[in-house]
Amino acid sequence: MINSAVASTMAERLEELGCIGLDRVRLDPAPGTATIDDLVAANSNGARRCELIDHTLVEKVMGYEASVVAAAILEFLRRHVASRKLGLVSGADGFFQLLTSSVRGPDVALVLRDRLPNGRFPTDAFPSIAPDLVVEVLSPGNTKQEMSRKRIEYFHSGVQLVWMVDCTHRTVAVYQSPDRPVILNENDMITAEPVLADFSHPVAEFFADLDLGAE
Repeated sequence: MINSAVASTMAERLEELGCIGLDRVRLDPAPGTATIDDLVAANSNGARRCELIDHTLVEKVMGYEASVVAAAILEFLRRHVASRKLGLVSGADGFFQLLTSSVRGPDVALVLRDRLPNGRFPTDAFPSIAPDLVVEVLSPGNTKQEMSRKRIEYFHSGVQLVWMVDCTHRTVAVYQSPDRPVILNENDMITAEPVLADFSHPVAEFFADLDLGAE
């Protein structure tokens, strides 16, 4: 049976997923039928990490450059948060069940202590909580439509702040809502308001490792 509001071809499904490439979509199980158990199995076999989006397994893209920048940001955030016992900072292997049909793995995420279930460390593989701050570092293969969809999901789920980090242009788009970002460059300081009232860091240091060995 056909309904014009429902994707019925692979091309339409790829468009719904953010105009991503077909090579990133796992075809087994069939798109639209995958479960969290399928996600666990897919991420346990050593292959490229997947997210679950609309019951579809979609491979994450992460280049070395983006990984280095994400590691730097994680270090700066964790140093600030851990010293004050404010919450938990996770990396790209930390996944969150934001919707019943979707599990996302941000490159970096911060969950403040008061958002933890009963104030305790979550034991679920994919905690059903929304981080307070999410960082996504763009890699080749990410599309604008894909990142827009991610932002909408994040804010719909309760995320307060999203940083979209562009290594090519060395800028950070700061979102406190799905649209209307403030774009910062290497000359700027970045804060984490309203999540962290006292965090401030030079944007340039996010990208400093990319100049290692440069003259």
